[in-house]
Amino acid sequence: MNQKKIVQTNFAPPAIGPYSQAVIAGGFLYMSGQLGIDASTGTLVESGREEQFEQIFRNAGFILEAAGCGFKDVVKCTGFLTDMNDFPLFNKVYSRYFETPFPARSVFEVSALPKKGAFAELELIAKMADNLSF
Repeated sequence: MNQKKIVQTNFAPPAIGPYSQAVIAGGFLYMSGQLGIDASTGTLVESGREEQFEQIFRNAGFILEAAGCGFKDVVKCTGFLTDMNDFPLFNKVYSRYFETPFPARSVFEVSALPKKGAFAELELIAKMADNLSF
């Protein structure tokens, strides 16, 4: 059976293109990249890089919660930074949300992100509890 379930929450910003916030398929949650957008205003957090990184992880948390899982269920993270000099700061914020055993992770520097002024983007894959799989 090749079914999928779309995950959507108003606590995280809506997709800014033709995609879903997240999809559950085959016992895993595949989350689209999250930017530092505050869903209540629809704009990027502009008070600084750390605050924008915090918003990214808050948005990811809202989506994980809407799917019935949490950061402890994440098995793979991919981060995209517009400046690799932000890597230590990204790690600082990341460590507020993840504990050992840490998920697998990759971080890349990119020349730009889909929203002007965005410093980072994060996408996640999480293992769904067996009774929550679709």
